[in-house]
Amino acid sequence: MSAPSNGRGHEVMELNRRRVFALGAGAALAASTGTAAAHAKPAHAEPGLPGFQHNHTQVNGVRLHYVTGGRGEPLVLLPGWPQTWWLYHKIMPALAERFRVIAVDLRGMGGSDKPAGGFDKKTMATDIHELVRKLGYRKVNVVGHDLGSMVAFAFAANFPEATKKVAFMDVLHPDESFYHIPLLPPPGVFSVWWFAFNQVMGLPEQLLAGRFRYLADWLFANTAFTPSAIDERSRSIYARAYDSPEAIRASNGWYQAFHQDIADGKTYAKLTPPVLGLASVSSYDQFLGTLPAVANQFEVVPVDGSGHWLAEERPDVVTSEIIRFFG
Repeated sequence: MSAPSNGRGHEVMELNRRRVFALGAGAALAASTGTAAAHAKPAHAEPGLPGFQHNHTQVNGVRLHYVTGGRGEPLVLLPGWPQTWWLYHKIMPALAERFRVIAVDLRGMGGSDKPAGGFDKKTMATDIHELVRKLGYRKVNVVGHDLGSMVAFAFAANFPEATKKVAFMDVLHPDESFYHIPLLPPPGVFSVWWFAFNQVMGLPEQLLAGRFRYLADWLFANTAFTPSAIDERSRSIYARAYDSPEAIRASNGWYQAFHQDIADGKTYAKLTPPVLGLASVSSYDQFLGTLPAVANQFEVVPVDGSGHWLAEERPDVVTSEIIRFFG
């Protein structure tokens, strides 16, 4: 998950924070996470989604897991932290009526390999480029959310000839503004503490292995307008996907690569494919302020009534805007 901008979103996030902690720490954990035994559930097979098929293939030195369904032009869906391809499960059936949907677990995520490195977004975009070429496509539409949005940006920047159109949900590519995120924000400003936490080597695995559900529930409670939109099944899927030391280490690698991402971003020309920005209240102003400098053709659409988790909180709006834009 990336950082909200310093605009109106802080007020919303602070209200969420107060709502959660007003319950009391014990009650909040009991309400949102269940028992400690639930956190220790073993991993199981990927969840099924009617009409979709699970696949694996080797590309760019890693084995990627991806889910496919539908007919039409290829539409690649890239998820972010701390989720998997499943974050799109509410919108995939409707999209499959118009597109060939390809939802991918990124390098280090879910059912995909968790290698020692290659977590800069340029390398991860190369993974996706090799995947779509292996599937026989020369040009695809790409949608990304959170970390997946950063990879989608890098895909469009490095492979414009393979990008028909691209959509970013709530997050843009890392830039030098990341260096100005305060470790200790002033009162009333929402803290994106996980940016610093995920930079630490080794400790997150020790603290979170087998207990990742606590972190996931905290994020959903504090950064969603409607936390219940991420239901119990989805929370369990995400927690199991990140419960192992290897998964935590790999996901931290996405954040630890931000320095390289920022350096790579400075070398990119303006994006030439048409861009859609789907923004929550936290990112809307940032999108309007940043996209003119990084994209030739763009539009920004506010997703009202949603926090960070757009495709799960407002699947109706996200689906209709994707169909309209990619048409």
